[in-house]
Amino acid sequence: MILVTGASGHLGNVLVRELIAEGEKVRALVYPGEPLNSLQGMLIEVIVGDVLDRDLMNRAMQGVDTVFHLAGIIAIRPGMEELMKRVNVEGTRTVAEVALKNRIRRFIHVSSVHAFRRESPDVVIDESTPLALDGPLGSYDRTKAEGTKIVLDLVKQGLNAIVACPSGIIGLHDYTGSEMGRALISFASKKPDILVDGSYDFVDVRDVVRGLILARDKGVTGEIYILSGARASVENLCLMAQAATGTKSPKIIVPIRFAIFMIGLFQGLVSWLKIKSRYTVYSLQTLLESSAFSSLKARRELGYQARPLTEAIADFINWANPGAAKKKEINKLSRRKGAA
Repeated sequence: MILVTGASGHLGNVLVRELIAEGEKVRALVYPGEPLNSLQGMLIEVIVGDVLDRDLMNRAMQGVDTVFHLAGIIAIRPGMEELMKRVNVEGTRTVAEVALKNRIRRFIHVSSVHAFRRESPDVVIDESTPLALDGPLGSYDRTKAEGTKIVLDLVKQGLNAIVACPSGIIGLHDYTGSEMGRALISFASKKPDILVDGSYDFVDVRDVVRGLILARDKGVTGEIYILSGARASVENLCLMAQAATGTKSPKIIVPIRFAIFMIGLFQGLVSWLKIKSRYTVYSLQTLLESSAFSSLKARRELGYQARPLTEAIADFINWANPGAAKKKEINKLSRRKGAA
C-alpha cells in the first residue's frame, strides 16, 4: 500500500494515476473541503484529513510501505505566510516523524527548487546549493527549505527518505487551475495579453511523476534530486502555446523591473479589492532572478528525463481545450486551399 498526501492536487492526482497504472494500491490523503474531481473514478482508498493531525497520520500509515509526501501550500501572494509555515514546515514534520515511528520502508518528500538559496541568474543551481534557510520568515522559499531540512535531519535518526525538488510544473490533469495553467490557456487565446520579459524553468508533470517513482526505486537515502525541465522566457511560452492552437494575438511585453515597481505600488490595493492578478511581486522577482537548474544528478543516478516544453505545452493545451488540435488542422487545410 502506498500513501500519497496532497493526492487531489495537480502533481498528486497524476502520481496516483501512474501508481494505479503500475498496479499499486493507493491510499490518498485529501484535505477537508478539497474537491475530489481530479480523483474521480479511481480505485483508491480516500482519507480526508489534515497532515497536522498526528493521530490521523498514524492511522493513515497502517499497512503502508511507501509514503509520497506532496501536501504543501504554494503561495505567491501576501497573507499566506502563517498557513505556509503550518503546512510546509509543521505538516512535513508531523508526516515525517510518524513515518519514522511506523518504520515506513520508503519516504519520498516533494520539496521544490525554491528550497535552494537564490543565486545570481548566471549561476547554475544544483543539489550542492545551500538551502534558503536564511530567507524571509514565512516566505515560500524558506518554508520549503525548512521542511526539507526536517526530513534530512530525520534521515540521521533512521528515516529512509529521499527529497525531490521539481521546478515549475505544467501539464495535463490541472483540475485546480494552477497559475501557469491559466496563463498558458490565456496565451493560446485570441485575446490581447500583457507579458513580462522574465524567464523560468518549467517541467511536464508526467516527467516529475516519473522522477518521483524513479527516486523511490533508485534514489539514495538522504539525497536530494532536482527534477527540472527547460528554461523559457514568458514570451517563448506564449509562442509555444499559440503554436499548439495555430492562433495569433497581440501581446505587449513589459520590462520586468517596471512591472515589479507597478505591482509593488498597487499590490495592497489589489489585495484589498480582492482582484486576482496573474503577476505578484514574488512571482515577478522569481522570473527576474531565475537561475538555471541542473537535473544532471537525477539523470545520472535515476535515469530521469524531461520531454521538450513544446510537447508538454501542446499536450496541456489539447487537454484543456480538446478542440484546439482540430481547429489547428482546419486552419492549416484552409490555408492550403487558399494557396491553391
